[in-house]
Formats: sequence, structure tokens, C-alpha cells
Amino acid sequence: MSQLIRLFLEWGPLVIFFVANAKGGIMVATAAFMAAAVVALPIYRKLDGKWPLMPLVTCGFVVVFGGLTLWLNDETFIKVKATIIYLLFAVALAVGVALRRNLLAHVLVGVDLDPDGWRRLTVRWMAFFLVLAGANEVAWRFLTTDQWVAYKSFVVIPLFVLFSMAQVPLILKHQKPEAEAGADSKGGEG
Repeated sequence: MSQLIRLFLEWGPLVIFFVANAKGGIMVATAAFMAAAVVALPIYRKLDGKWPLMPLVTCGFVVVFGGLTLWLNDETFIKVKATIIYLLFAVALAVGVALRRNLLAHVLVGVDLDPDGWRRLTVRWMAFFLVLAGANEVAWRFLTTDQWVAYKSFVVIPLFVLFSMAQVPLILKHQKPEAEAGADSKGGEG
């Protein structure tokens, strides 16, 4: 699957959430987000041949917390969802480091690093998710709903892009040579 299609399927539901919020408010946005997340998964599966781990987990949380938001007419649930997902990802990465399992390799398809590179990259992503969780807690408690949605659009998404780009030097420094990477892909750490 091309990176552009992967990007669209992973970030498309969030963009739909932002647009729907601008047009109809948080409840309409939550329903649209849930629908888009559910529709994206089987498309991803059909094109990639497997279920994508992070989008699958995220979709589950979107459906549960979005459903609670709509059912109880309480926007707190959709706002807290982000904190819980960020914490879940941070904890999963921490467990992976503790167990010496390379969980990021399942997400960063096409990247093959030496063990030190994977560990450093994992710790960085773990810290990033913890910062995002804390920032989301502050944001949803002190901002209006529209301000929180704007924060998610114009702060969190650019932060993801900038943080990802900031990892490129580490990735380049620790990337395995092609011959070694090909040999390890058959039975390497993962």
C-alpha cells in the first residue's frame, strides 16, 4: 500500500472529525469520526492484507468513547479518549522495552534499525506519548470544546509531523545496511 493511502486511512477519520465539528458541533463530529474510523479499517485490511494495529486499537477506543459521548450526551468521553490512547501506547512501548520486544517495528513498516536504535526510538516515542497525554488533559479541562478541537488540529497533528521528522537523524544513524536488514527480516528481533 502506498504511503499516501496509508496516511489518508490513518489520518482521514481525524480530518473528518475536525471538518464535522466546524460544520455541526462535537456530537456530529463524534458520530462522523466513529463512522470514518470503522469504514477505514476494512479498506486498510483489503489493501494491506492485514489488520493495522494502531488504527485498530484507536478505532476501538473511538467507537467505545464516541458511543459513550453520544449515548450520554457528554463530550468529556471523546476528549478523554485521546489521553487514554496516548497512555496506552506509552505503556505498551514501555512494556516492549522491558521485555526487549521491538513493538515499533510492527508500526514503522520498512524501517530496520539496530537494537540500540530501536530502543532509543521507542523511548522517544514513549516520552512523546506521555507528553501528549498530559497536554491533552490540560487542554480538555481548560479550553472550550471548539478550542480543544482546534488544539487537536493545529497543535497535535503538526507536533506529530515535527516529532516524526526529528527522528530521521536517529533512524539514519541506526539503520542497518541492506544486506544485514534482509537477513534479519527473516528471524530478527520483533
